[in-house]
Amino acid sequence: MTTTLDTELDRAQFGRDWEDWHRAHETRRADGLGFFAITGLHWLGADPVRLPDAPGTWRLGAAGVVVELADGESLTLDGATLSGRHAFGELPERTSITPTFTDGEVAGAVEIAQRGGHTILRPRRSDHEFLAEYAGTPTYVPNPRWRVAARFRPFEAPLPTEVGAAVDGLTHVYDAPGVLEFSWRGEEFTLIAFDGKGPGDLLVLFTDATSGLTTYAANRSVGVHAPDADGWTVIDFNRAVNLPCAYTDFATCPLPPAGNRLPVGIEAGEKTPLSRVRSDDALVAPEQHA
Repeated sequence: MTTTLDTELDRAQFGRDWEDWHRAHETRRADGLGFFAITGLHWLGADPVRLPDAPGTWRLGAAGVVVELADGESLTLDGATLSGRHAFGELPERTSITPTFTDGEVAGAVEIAQRGGHTILRPRRSDHEFLAEYAGTPTYVPNPRWRVAARFRPFEAPLPTEVGAAVDGLTHVYDAPGVLEFSWRGEEFTLIAFDGKGPGDLLVLFTDATSGLTTYAANRSVGVHAPDADGWTVIDFNRAVNLPCAYTDFATCPLPPAGNRLPVGIEAGEKTPLSRVRSDDALVAPEQHA
């Protein structure tokens, strides 16, 4: 099995492509109503919850998530204006909807999501201090030696795989289509893969020997293009990125499967962020909010 793929590679073009990719990645996650705009994490139950930084009183009822909007309050969802009482219905696991609102000149949203069997609310505001002060994420210098050939070996059927979460008391279950096998400096490694963004694409959650030292301790992720007809693809660890939980206590990101803890140091991709949104009670187990 080939270890790296840096032979006959235009290193200057490789660097420019990486810079373009990472700049676009930074732009996407610093969107005005993206994860950096989240101001809180609320576990929804039968008791009404009034959000301090978004309109409405929220609860979980027989019809799923219900909001009561007072006079002068409104939300917008799919181009329609919501007022008074509105039932959003039940959400399937790992889905979300995000009605928006305005507060003067400030744009806002309320993410309604289902995570690990729990319903959560995450308000977002474009005037969040963290969003305004975000100055980028440090990275390793991109190096083609961290591009490795990998062989995808599919399972006979997708394997339900339970993983932990950045929030205590919460778990996620994903169907793993197979594993990626690669070699590095004479050693063989196997990583459980999940479905990626595009058809046939894969996603790997992992930690390595740099985790907790130069990179975020809990997890990183790397997207992998769909394997070819013979099962071959490339893992480019230069494109390993932080998940939202590296930046905020208000994230419920999955942790890597137990087998995805690499004993070698992957000195590539994004490093530990320079700043983070913290909350005294953000990591309380969801059952304690019931």
